[in-house]
This record gives sequence, structure tokens and C-alpha cells, in this order.
Amino acid sequence: MPEETAPTNIPIAPTDSGSSSSVLKSLGCGCAMLVVLVVIVPLVWASWGSTDSPDFPRTAPEDMAGRAFQHSQEAYDLVGFERTVEPGVRKIGVSTQNTLSSSSCYDGGLLGMENKTVDGAYEMHHSWALDHVPASQAASGLRRLRQHLKDNGWEITSYQEGTQGKDKDWDLFVKRDDEDGTERMSFTWFSDREYFHGSATAPCAFNPAWKDGDIDPAGDHQTPPALGPHNGA
Repeated sequence: MPEETAPTNIPIAPTDSGSSSSVLKSLGCGCAMLVVLVVIVPLVWASWGSTDSPDFPRTAPEDMAGRAFQHSQEAYDLVGFERTVEPGVRKIGVSTQNTLSSSSCYDGGLLGMENKTVDGAYEMHHSWALDHVPASQAASGLRRLRQHLKDNGWEITSYQEGTQGKDKDWDLFVKRDDEDGTERMSFTWFSDREYFHGSATAPCAFNPAWKDGDIDPAGDHQTPPALGPHNGA
């Protein structure tokens, strides 16, 4: 009789390892999707608060210029300067200075990486400087200023006291957040020139008078008042 052979079409049950592999593949796909959501969603959410936000205050450049100047005036008085600095500058980094300028504000786009200028938005800066400032006045003034600003809600982002070594310059950088945005100030005393420089920056704002076709940034032609003890009084 012919020899009987076993049927070849009997289905073979999957092994445990094959089942586990399928489960892992499914889980792996789900985990990858979860990672994408965890990374992308916060970035999109954060982008809604970018500089293109309608929450920007609608404020005329002269008002933001006055805000920046008043911060400089307060710092000037706290350091203890008594000279009056007229508007303008003859030679940056050497002569006295009292100037206003503006710069553009930027929108990072959906993921915060586009760095586009925002039409009609600007940021006002006030810069001032004094020559012939001795180390004793700069040191005591900056220490006093640092403590005052800290006590009044400013964050000290950087502070360096000059030493007798290689770097004798003094630096103080601060910032503060409020409902309008972030305002900043910086102060540096250069030991080699006995030169004291300060600056104040107001938060970004929309210029209510801006129209399509206007040249940005706004506020480039602002002129500050004289800077002096109690604002020249």
C-alpha cells in the first residue's frame, strides 16, 4: 500500500513571540504618536503668545519713549549723578549721551522659528552715558541701584563687580514683566575710560497711527528731555 503522508495544509498556530512582536509594533506606533503630540502641541500653544499677539498694548511711541526715559531718570538719581546731560551724543562710547531709538518686534511664527517682523510694532530704547565717573561713585551707585531694583520687583539677570585683576568693569542687567510685556535695563562702568553707560527698554507695542506702507520701526525720531538731577528740576 502506498505510504500515507501527513496533510500539509494544517494551519500553524502563532507562537507567543510573534504575538508579542505585533503588540510591541502597535505600542511603538502609539508611543511615537504620543511623543509627537507631547512635543508639537506645547510649541503650537506657546506660539499663540508670540509677538504677533493682539495683547500688545496700542501705545504711541512718545508714550513708550517717556516710559523708558523715566526708568533711566530714576536710575540716574539713585546712582547719585548731578550733572545735566542734554539730548544727543557727539561720539558714542566717549562723550556724554542722551538718546532715544526704536527697533522692530518679531514674531517667531507657529513653532517660534520664523523670526518675522511684526508690522506696526516697535520697541523703544533710551541710552545715556557719562564720562569722567570715578570708581568710587560707580561702585557705590551700582550697589545701591541693584538693591533698589531688586526690592522693587526687578529680576537681576546678571551682576558683576569689578576686581583688581584682569576685568575691572562693573555690569548690572535687570528685567521685569508686567501686563504689557518685558522691560529691561542695563548698566556698565568701563574702568579703562571711567565711562558709565545705561540703557532702558520699554515693552513692545503697536503704534496706533501705523498704516500699511509706513516704514518700520516707529519712533526713530523721538527726542528725550535733558537728563539730570530730578529730571533737571
